[in-house]
Amino acid sequence: MTDSAKLHQPHPPPKGERSHAGDFSYVGIDAILEQMRRKAMKQGFELNIMVVGQSGLGKSTLMNTLFKSKVSRKSAQPNPEEKIPQTIEIKSISHDIEEKGVRMKLAVIDTPGFGDQINNENCWQPIMKFINDQYEAYLQEEINIDRKKRIPDSRVHCCIYFIPPTGHCLRPLDVEFMRRLSKVVNIVPVIAKADTLTLEERDDFKQTIREELRANGIDVYPQKEFDEDAEDRLINDKIREMIPFAVVGSDQEYQVNGKKLLGRKTKWGTIEVENIAHCEFAYLRDLLIRTHMQNIKDITGSIHYEMYRVRRLNESNAGPGLAPGQAPTLVPAHTNGQTKVNGGPPNGMAAQCEVLTHEM
Repeated sequence: MTDSAKLHQPHPPPKGERSHAGDFSYVGIDAILEQMRRKAMKQGFELNIMVVGQSGLGKSTLMNTLFKSKVSRKSAQPNPEEKIPQTIEIKSISHDIEEKGVRMKLAVIDTPGFGDQINNENCWQPIMKFINDQYEAYLQEEINIDRKKRIPDSRVHCCIYFIPPTGHCLRPLDVEFMRRLSKVVNIVPVIAKADTLTLEERDDFKQTIREELRANGIDVYPQKEFDEDAEDRLINDKIREMIPFAVVGSDQEYQVNGKKLLGRKTKWGTIEVENIAHCEFAYLRDLLIRTHMQNIKDITGSIHYEMYRVRRLNESNAGPGLAPGQAPTLVPAHTNGQTKVNGGPPNGMAAQCEVLTHEM
């Protein structure tokens, strides 16, 4: 057999896949899934999670529990001599995680100092600025003439907001933060240290929070308006009924009935973190990692970032350009009330930009 004949021979199917050699109706379109999988495995994945809440609610512990490794800043023991930060500090820690050959670059963004002051007026502004700065950095990379083949993604994909387990209602700070930030980032509210509440108190508190979110027009993730079809709506409705998740975090292992489990040991027994009868940590983990991770990233890119991008392009059309020599190539043209960039498809989000602004 000649070398040219060998080159044109079909490759054997990968191990575990059946051959379609005898099926004359088979085209092979489904092979694109395997091609996409191989490409994704080579590139790896990125996920940027922000945690917001006052000190002592177990933010770092919960993140370490989610990824079963030390991915957040080390939880220090309370030091009476340590001063409370006068301003909110934004701290980002990146980690490379690998599981069964799948690589993920995880960034955990912490906000120590949030809600710890006597006067917490406008304490959400540094966080809003940080989120917008990441959108701006991505936009500047995107509009460069010699842009990178793969733009580094530092945009905040999800913000986990920690609600103190008071058992009463949301504080004005909670309402104001989520009302403003839900317009620019996916917010997932959780009741921190839920083991301090009885089951009845927990259910009543969750119901009160859901009513307050609706009353204040706060749309947390998963947002109803972004459900793609009836199947998505059915799945997401069940999640919306459980929000906020009542969670317990722990990176300590204990023996329970001969099995090693993550939990918190008390006089009355062990609270199992991953047992849905004890808390809702498993539901939060599934939402963020196992079922909705890609959807969270898609909404960040196609909705929140897109809003920011359209607003900035509109500003560049009305005033100075985004950067010297770049604005003329990215001037938005208006067609039937919609925004069109560089002759591309109309973008219907321009009209919404007046409502969902990223302004501080």
